[in-house]
Amino acid sequence: MLDVRRRQFITLLGGAVAWPAVAHGQQAGATRRIGALIAFAKDDPETEERLAGFRQGLAKRAWVEGRDIHIDYRFAAGRGDQFPVLAKELVALQPDVILGHTPGGTVALQRETRTIPIVFVNVSDPIGMGFIASLPRPGGNITGVLHYEGTIVGKWLAMLKEIAPRLTRAALLANPKVTSYQYFLRSAEATAPALGIDLTDSPVQTVADIERAIEALARSPDNGLILPPDATTVGHRDLIVALAARHRLPAVYALKTFVAAGGLMSYGTDQNDLFRLAASYVDRILRGDKPGDLPVQAPTRFETTVNLKTAKALGLDVPPHLLVAADEVIE
Repeated sequence: MLDVRRRQFITLLGGAVAWPAVAHGQQAGATRRIGALIAFAKDDPETEERLAGFRQGLAKRAWVEGRDIHIDYRFAAGRGDQFPVLAKELVALQPDVILGHTPGGTVALQRETRTIPIVFVNVSDPIGMGFIASLPRPGGNITGVLHYEGTIVGKWLAMLKEIAPRLTRAALLANPKVTSYQYFLRSAEATAPALGIDLTDSPVQTVADIERAIEALARSPDNGLILPPDATTVGHRDLIVALAARHRLPAVYALKTFVAAGGLMSYGTDQNDLFRLAASYVDRILRGDKPGDLPVQAPTRFETTVNLKTAKALGLDVPPHLLVAADEVIE
C-alpha cells in the first residue's frame, strides 16, 4: 500500500549527516536555546517516550541538556486552544530553533514567526498545511519529519477488513482542529470502496462528540473504527477503548498506546525514531544549516501491535499472517 521506495529516497536525501562530536557553539562555551511545543500533557507516557527519543537524538550528536543546550518545553495537553498561547510564549523567548509537534502546534508557531527555524514532527501533510513548498526543498523557516503518507489509510482499512471480514462500514474518528483530517479522509474515501467498506466522516473535538460518534456507529452491525494520529483522541484513549469494547466495535489505531490501553490493533510509525530524526535536524540547524534547504525526512520504522485478549472479547479470530507480521502481541 505504501510507496516504500519513495519513502526511502526522501529519507536518504534528508538523513542526518555525520558531524564532528563537538559543535562550534560548544567550543565557544555557548549554551544554545531550543523551544519545544508538545501536543500532549507533560506526564503522558506518550510525551515521556517521545521526548526521551528527542533527547537521545541530541545526545548522540554531543548536545547535553543543561550543559550545551537549554530546552524550553510547553505542553498543550491535547487542547488545541492552547497552541496559540504557548507558541507565543516560546517565540517570545527567541530560541535558536523550535520543535513543533503535530499540525496544530506547527500552525501556531508558523503564525508567530517566519524567521526562527521550526522543525516539525508528527505532521502528515506539510505541503497541504502550507508549511513547506516541497518535500525535497521546503523553503522558508520550516522543515521536519513526515508522520504518514495519505496511503497509510489503505493499510488501516485492509487490516480492519482482515480481522473483521463481515465489516461493511468504518468511521474515521479525529479532531480536524489538531490533525490533517481531510488529508486522511480523502485517502480513506478513495480506498474504502475497493474493500467493500462505506466510510463515515466522524470529526470530533470533545468527549461528548466522541461518545456521540461511537454510539451512532454502534447502532448498526458490522461497523468499525479507524483512528489516525490525533492529540485529542490520544488524550481520551481510555474512553475510546472502553466505548469500542462496550459496543463491540473493532478498531485500528495509528498509535500503539491505544493497544496498550486495551485497543484491538495498531499500525504506525516508531515514535522514538521520529523524534530522534527530528533531533538530527535540530542539530544541523544549530550548526548553521538553513531549514529551507533541509529535505523533509520520511519515517523509516513501522510497528504492528495486536491485542489478542481484546480480539477474543470481540469474538474475532486474528489471521495468522497478521500475527506473524506483528512486532508486538499483547495476550
